[in-house]
Amino acid sequence: MRGLAAATPVLTRDVETGLGPWRDGLAGIAIFSGSLVATRLALGGFEAFFLTAARAALAGLAAGLALAAADRRRPRAGDLASLALVALGVVIGFPFLTALALQRVGAAHATVFVGLLPLATALFGALRAGERPGRRFWLFSLLGSAVTVAFAARGLGTASLAGDGLMLAAILVCGLGYAEGGRLARRLGGWQVIAWALVLSLPLSLPLMMLWWPAAPAEAPASALLGLAYVALFSMLIGFVFWYRALARGGIAAIGQLQLLQPFLGLVAAALILGERLEPAMFAAAAAVVACVAAARRSALSPARNSPDRG
Repeated sequence: MRGLAAATPVLTRDVETGLGPWRDGLAGIAIFSGSLVATRLALGGFEAFFLTAARAALAGLAAGLALAAADRRRPRAGDLASLALVALGVVIGFPFLTALALQRVGAAHATVFVGLLPLATALFGALRAGERPGRRFWLFSLLGSAVTVAFAARGLGTASLAGDGLMLAAILVCGLGYAEGGRLARRLGGWQVIAWALVLSLPLSLPLMMLWWPAAPAEAPASALLGLAYVALFSMLIGFVFWYRALARGGIAAIGQLQLLQPFLGLVAAALILGERLEPAMFAAAAAVVACVAAARRSALSPARNSPDRG
């Protein structure tokens, strides 16, 4: 792990200050926002172990075809450790832990923890990528997280200690996977990072998918099949094409704040797919979060505020 003493400011010549990375990041978050709903649907027909292995294996096969078609060179030997961290965080860890958690808590309760993901991503961005956001960035990041968590936590039922522990672990490994992938994408490119991580996971994910193959997969409801297809192709692969490219171009800590919007977009997905009701308070909370994201972005991209000598 890189020492903080070797860290560099967030704003470097390699970080773009335009809107392009933010558009990519928002596209990635919009895709990820449907993941919890799709996972809940998939769990209606498949066990958590099979679902975790199948989504990684199916995405890995698709990624392998894409790499072969693009005739991409293999990553360097020095990249394998980083790709292993990406795989541990976003290919295996987060899907498996959230699938287990969603067997114990509802999607709304899990959303509370998703509100902590921007902080986890920023923290690992500092540790793994040497980013040094200033105090104002952390202030707005904390404020945005507090608004998101407070909104998502309203009216929740009895919590499950095991479910909460699984979700917290999922957030931590996901933040690590996001930060490590964003760092590596600066050299390899966004889609190559997730593609290689998925391909390198195939020796594990493919046998496990076959081991946990359900007795009668054809009897699974259509909603479960659609949920599996979504988390395999969109949540596991296509969303990361946009997300890692955004992190590499716009900065891990800064772009990571877009995740504050994910719970609200997730509620919209739940309303459209599951028929859940949208509340007026959601729009007020979302507006406050957007303001925090904008303020965090300005703080993260300010050379004066992100100088290593200025907090």
